[in-house]
Amino acid sequence: MTPPERAWTYADALAWLDEHVNLEASGVGRTRPTLDRMRRAATLLGDPQGAAPVIHLTGTNGKGSTTRMIGALLAARGLSVGTYTSPDLERVNERLAWSSGHADAGGRGGAGPGHLRFQPIDDEAFAETLGAVAAVEPLVEGRLSRFEILTAAAFRWFADVAVDAAVVEVGMGGSWDATNVADGVVAVVTNVSLDHAEVIGPTEADIAREKAGIVKPGSTLVLGETDPSLAAVFRDTAAATIWERGADFGATSNRVAHGGRVVTLRTPSATYEDVFLPVHGAHQGDNAALALAAAEAFFDAPLSEDVVVEAFGSLRLPGRMEVVGRQPLVVLDGAHNVAGARVVGPAVAEAFGADRPRVVVAGMLRGRDPAAVLEALGPARLVVACPAPSPRSLPAAEVAAAARSLGMDAREEGSVDAAVHAALAAAGDDDVVLVTGSLYVVGAARPVLRRRTRQ
Repeated sequence: MTPPERAWTYADALAWLDEHVNLEASGVGRTRPTLDRMRRAATLLGDPQGAAPVIHLTGTNGKGSTTRMIGALLAARGLSVGTYTSPDLERVNERLAWSSGHADAGGRGGAGPGHLRFQPIDDEAFAETLGAVAAVEPLVEGRLSRFEILTAAAFRWFADVAVDAAVVEVGMGGSWDATNVADGVVAVVTNVSLDHAEVIGPTEADIAREKAGIVKPGSTLVLGETDPSLAAVFRDTAAATIWERGADFGATSNRVAHGGRVVTLRTPSATYEDVFLPVHGAHQGDNAALALAAAEAFFDAPLSEDVVVEAFGSLRLPGRMEVVGRQPLVVLDGAHNVAGARVVGPAVAEAFGADRPRVVVAGMLRGRDPAAVLEALGPARLVVACPAPSPRSLPAAEVAAAARSLGMDAREEGSVDAAVHAALAAAGDDDVVLVTGSLYVVGAARPVLRRRTRQ
């Protein structure tokens, strides 16, 4: 499909996008790591990645949550902020989002939580922006990938709406990720564990080196990984300043509260006492500390207490310990690897009761060890296995077999829709239904559950 003479419609843009290789869906590794195509496309678009300062995030788990937290902090401080995240849950537009910001004379927010709401790019702007990328693609040697197109579109759109800052999440790895055409003034690393090892591994040290590639000369690195051997990889970068979890920032208090958590957060320049986070899981307190340190590094100054309270009070994290139903309680979380499952299992127990029976809807991608993931999540009285809506999906039979090997009852369904309905039918009012294993599964479950609540 070539760019039409007329203005593109949203359908035109999606059709053209779908003609390009989707490495996220196919799982095909890079045969020759290169940023040449992406750099050429960016040049032809006028290097929009340099139009506003960038906070660049990588890590195995927690990137999406931390990206949204940083975006909220910057918006509450009064900046116009763009965020780029992946994957999307329901619509591709979700990946590109913008908050116009608002500041009073003192440089603070204060317009209420509505002004912090990040809106996905609308269909018209999406079509126009992808049309601009399509117009330059013939001048790029080799076709762009789907992720490269979306990354170029994000930078171009952020330049068009004149954001004051962009918070950009790496798709995979770091050094050779399409987002790495940007030079982040602040680089953020959430953590490092074994994931995508077939592409950026095989060892955790290899993965750390790949992720360290986003750290640019003169930048500030905010490092969440605490393993000494892995942290050493990041210390050996060209960052001008490195702030490390534990030594320089952290959550000194992190306790469950009604509807979320109350945390005390320490940064190199301040302590913020008893801040409410309307999200579940101790790991989100750790993410908040990381996000707050990143925002302080960006401003080179502490934030006012009002800004922090407003930003974190506005948080909405779709697909991350997200409660979407009652009686039975239904929780969505995109934990997609063992490290993520080790966090989510205890988080469900702490927030909703360790003794509540669980029914788990689980679908996973190839490369995961389903038995290890299910074991990390903790006991379930029933596992309803389903394929993830991705070409990379593990067969539901493998997930069910893994559950049975752990002594759990299991059944298989042919789709996420069918699995969700089966789980709800099997669950009692006091049960917790946990939908997990992949953000693809969570994304497919959300509209099913919305329809249920409207009935």
